[in-house]
Amino acid sequence: MRLVEVRLLEGPNLYRLEPTAKIEVAVGRRRTWYGARLPGAHAVVALGRPVRAREVPRTIRDLAAWVRRLHRLSGGAAWLGRETSPDGRPRRTLPITVHRTSEPGHWIVAFPWREHERARELADAAWRLTERGLDPRTVRVAKSPTLARALVRIRAAGATPPAWLTDDRRRIPIVSVSGTNGKSTTTRMIGAILRAAGRRVGMTTSDGVHVDGRMVDPGDWTGPGGAKQVLDRSDVEVAVLETARGGILLRGVGYASNDVAVLTNVSSDHLDLQGIHTLPELAEVKATIARITRPAGTVVLNADDALVAAIARRARAPVTLFSLHGTTAPLIRRHLSRGGRAVIAEAGWIIEATGQARQPVMAIADAPATLFGLARHNVGNALAAVAAARALGVAVEQVAAGLQGFRPSVEEAPGRLNLYRLGNRVVIVDFAHNEAGVAVLLDVAEGIAGGAAGRARPVTIIIGTAGDRPDDTLRGIARIAGARASHVVIKETLTYLRGRSRESVVGEFRAGLAEAGVRAADVPVHESETAALAAVLARGNGNGANEPAVVALMCHEDRDGVQQLLAELGARPIDAGAELLELIPRLQGRPYRGR
Repeated sequence: MRLVEVRLLEGPNLYRLEPTAKIEVAVGRRRTWYGARLPGAHAVVALGRPVRAREVPRTIRDLAAWVRRLHRLSGGAAWLGRETSPDGRPRRTLPITVHRTSEPGHWIVAFPWREHERARELADAAWRLTERGLDPRTVRVAKSPTLARALVRIRAAGATPPAWLTDDRRRIPIVSVSGTNGKSTTTRMIGAILRAAGRRVGMTTSDGVHVDGRMVDPGDWTGPGGAKQVLDRSDVEVAVLETARGGILLRGVGYASNDVAVLTNVSSDHLDLQGIHTLPELAEVKATIARITRPAGTVVLNADDALVAAIARRARAPVTLFSLHGTTAPLIRRHLSRGGRAVIAEAGWIIEATGQARQPVMAIADAPATLFGLARHNVGNALAAVAAARALGVAVEQVAAGLQGFRPSVEEAPGRLNLYRLGNRVVIVDFAHNEAGVAVLLDVAEGIAGGAAGRARPVTIIIGTAGDRPDDTLRGIARIAGARASHVVIKETLTYLRGRSRESVVGEFRAGLAEAGVRAADVPVHESETAALAAVLARGNGNGANEPAVVALMCHEDRDGVQQLLAELGARPIDAGAELLELIPRLQGRPYRGR
């Protein structure tokens, strides 16, 4: 048996909806996870579900027993009498649960805490006593110097409270947004709608902390630290918080509850990290924000994603569904037949449906971020944003105004479908970083490149992503690119190798391209995003650098450098309006109602 980690989560998490101490232990020989990313129902591991005592190994039962005994002997139970549990019931004993992971032989003992240093000392002591084989049922303090010393340390430890924001201290509404793709864009759309409605919005994304449309702190602030920055401010009326998987797993959610939770989708990304190996496990992590939505709030779920739609069973608040398939989606029909609410795309419109009632919100073509419906993923993001804003009481007219004013520009949505014109070429700069992201990026590129009669211009895609993605994700990205693009270029992301060698990343990409029938010799490799883009734009596609073409760049490492390069070459941003209509043959003749 070996200790994997002791971690103090400062807010709602997989195991409890409150600050939780997690002791992870591995039993037996070291083994590597191997299995299906989307296992059958019989093989799904419910990470947050407590395991019955009779199924738990003796050593893990002893570890849990030591936690309970140390808590009692050290006087650590005083705080139990001062509060109720998250479900409102009075507390008399420390609730301790045991959980299984899909990692072979890994077990987790979880318990709530309110005093940081004491909880850490208690968890460490419980592990040491278990490791030494001491029986928690028979060892006496007077006979065990090890136990006596542990109690002294626990009693002397500090009592720093958790950093989470409890409901009694929260003063503003919170919207939490999570999912694999579309989190930042959906967060920004919601923020734009709320600002159009006159609200002063605090917002966190992977680009930074924003207040009333102004960046106040750049960086990835999608964890509890970013939430705290916004929630501590006195000049914010509503918080819209992008909430990433990593923050939930490593620190917990930074607040006790939200008023609206939005789940965009779940697809293959960040797997094999922090013990998460399968898509159902990833969905369970992201579902944390839906589990903490107040009963009077709203949980917004993607009806087109089975893993997301299933989260409805775990929500304590009413659910609003959204769907690109309108009332043709069986789940939408069932939901509406029961009087439920949905936001759907139908006949070119965004429509809010409640039971049998229908309320048109706006034409999809009037939302610039959708690129006249070409960017289907942004249509979905817009549906989610509409549902969230309506849940906060924003009028339909204000919702439409907010989406009409939100554009996929460098200023409003940096790195998200930013379009540039360079002579006869269109360059798309996007944060796509997984298989689903590459697929939607190519959807847009192909739509711009061709018309109803088929592709009219070649598409070149420059691929690359962080090295902490598993082999199958890297191969999948390359396989999709190789199967759909006219030309593929690999750009290395040396800043984000994250433990991999550069040769390994390139090797997996080449393997995926080979599966798509692309020869390695036909795929150039460049050391950076700017080097790759400069080479592609200088070379063209064999018939001159200014040949009509579409170039799509997966941009993660040097967005500023890419923008500077494009500016130096004379590229200019494309307006997602009338100019875009001119570029897309199959959209020509469609009226533009933009402002």
